[in-house]
Amino acid sequence: MVKWTEEERRIIRGVWEKVDIDEIGEELWARALIVYPWIDRYFGSFGDIFTTTAILKNPKLAALGKVVLSALDTAVKNMDNFKALYAPLSRQHYEKIKVDPDNFRLLAECITITIACKLRAELNPQVQATWQKFLSAVVEAMNSQYK
Repeated sequence: MVKWTEEERRIIRGVWEKVDIDEIGEELWARALIVYPWIDRYFGSFGDIFTTTAILKNPKLAALGKVVLSALDTAVKNMDNFKALYAPLSRQHYEKIKVDPDNFRLLAECITITIACKLRAELNPQVQATWQKFLSAVVEAMNSQYK
């Protein structure tokens, strides 16, 4: 389990307060699928996601981005216990969806980049390091059922 200092908690909450789940969620999967196109195999029921234009206009991807960020909101609000809270979600991704666990890391990178594009200078190196520590802990929680 990760130990958080009060400063780290403040920084993580501060970043998260600036995140518009609707806006970032809409961009999240678009970025992930354009940068890592091989992950499209998990989205067979999402319709046409074979071109950049189709990805950018896909309402199912935008909705899924909001779901992912809502789950991240749960982690921000439960920093001392999100590994246990994420266990059922990890199990679902392992047993039913059969997601390659490395994709959680790739998605975390996309989350950081998408947020960085919005926050710009506010995501300075110290803030970024703390935010990435947080997302690394989230990735570890999502990987928990894979071990």
